[in-house]
Amino acid sequence: MKIFLVRHGMDEEGYRGGWSQRGLIEQGIIQSEKLGDYLYDHSEQYKINTILSSDLPRAVQTAKELEKRLNIKGHYQKDWREMNNGDLAGMPNKEAEVKYAGVYFNTLGMDTPFPGGESPRNFYNRICTSFRDLCQSIEEQQVESNVLLVTHGGVINILYYLLGNQNWTNTSEFHSIGNTSVHTVERGLNGWEFSSMNMMSHLD
Repeated sequence: MKIFLVRHGMDEEGYRGGWSQRGLIEQGIIQSEKLGDYLYDHSEQYKINTILSSDLPRAVQTAKELEKRLNIKGHYQKDWREMNNGDLAGMPNKEAEVKYAGVYFNTLGMDTPFPGGESPRNFYNRICTSFRDLCQSIEEQQVESNVLLVTHGGVINILYYLLGNQNWTNTSEFHSIGNTSVHTVERGLNGWEFSSMNMMSHLD
């Protein structure tokens, strides 16, 4: 049983992300198409049965391109969203730096929420719970394995720490998570763990 974690395609720079409703740029669509082609051409290797995705536009657009090429209908869930940055979501960086000077992901206390959003601890707990629920569903065959999950860099970063049995805070080192990169989590003798990291050969 495997879970393939995919970060969404490239979105527009110059805006705060989080729960932004902004979608992909053209390059992000192309990246998603290439990933879909790659997964289709290597379908015997990946054997994907289920597509799950965050319901934020940049993840949805990515997943829709994969749906087309794999002929699998996606399921879109709020649980897999990036951190809720509340009032700053989708705000131009210049505007955010005036209205919310000094308010960044890594300057918050673990229990301090973004204005109108969630705290880093709530974000961490949400992703850990969602992942454990997904693993349980796969093991109980409520969800067909193997699963491809389209989500966000912050989400995948938390899972690296969770599965590596490392403590995570919003000031922890951030793993490099490229757009449409694939990170493979596999069920082994010692539980769920990463077996392959940051595969991006489809962009070659």
